[in-house]
Amino acid sequence: MVTAKNHIRELLNAGKPTVNTRIWNTWPTTAEAAISVGGFDYLEFLAEYAPYTLPELENFVRACELHGAGSMIKVDYQNRFFVAQKAAAMGFNAILFTDHENADQVRETLYNILPQSPKYSGRFGYPNARWLGYNPEPSQMEYADMNASLVKAFMIEKEEAVRNIEEICKVPGVDMIQFGPSDYCMSRNWNSAEHKADWQAAEEHCIEVALANGVRPRCEIYSLDQIERYQKLGVRDFCIGDEFDILKDYWANIGRKTVEITRK
Repeated sequence: MVTAKNHIRELLNAGKPTVNTRIWNTWPTTAEAAISVGGFDYLEFLAEYAPYTLPELENFVRACELHGAGSMIKVDYQNRFFVAQKAAAMGFNAILFTDHENADQVRETLYNILPQSPKYSGRFGYPNARWLGYNPEPSQMEYADMNASLVKAFMIEKEEAVRNIEEICKVPGVDMIQFGPSDYCMSRNWNSAEHKADWQAAEEHCIEVALANGVRPRCEIYSLDQIERYQKLGVRDFCIGDEFDILKDYWANIGRKTVEITRK
């Protein structure tokens, strides 16, 4: 029987910190290994970047549930309603939405993912899918409450989104934001390496505004020495690296150097 428990929501409601990592593939063994070795609170599947099928996403969620961890999916902007509704019906605990620039776009997204009920004023129906369990199914309003427990997170990664961060964070239903320096710098015609102080100032502004509005800012880090800076800013939610970046780092350093040594 599928459980309605949302592990990520429970941690956020309790005011506890969260730590996750990003996964590029849907192989359940990768999910099991990451949780078992890293002890993560949840895993994030990067549907924006990687290929996948819907049955594979179900198995990814099952692997997370089996090991007591939550699950998040990062979706593209253009097909976000389809993928987010399918992912929610499969049992993902959280959706990370990309490329939003203003509060109206955020409201539209929330409208399409929230249940169609006077209590929640959304557009999402009662899907006959894994989320409902098998027998007995939850009552309609039990399901609506379960649907509403989805954690809704938004990337703040465009210059316009940073300008509109106050309005975005005031939209009811926004649970979490994450600043994206690469897209932000590109939207300003910058290379991030040449404008580190500028994009860090924008990131700190987004963190400050989010906290002031009761929204959890999540930050992505790649080394332990980055944690202290964000903790001093009030951040409690961390994304630790990315599966593909971890592999590339090993290949580019250990792999390339091994090749160079053996060619001497």
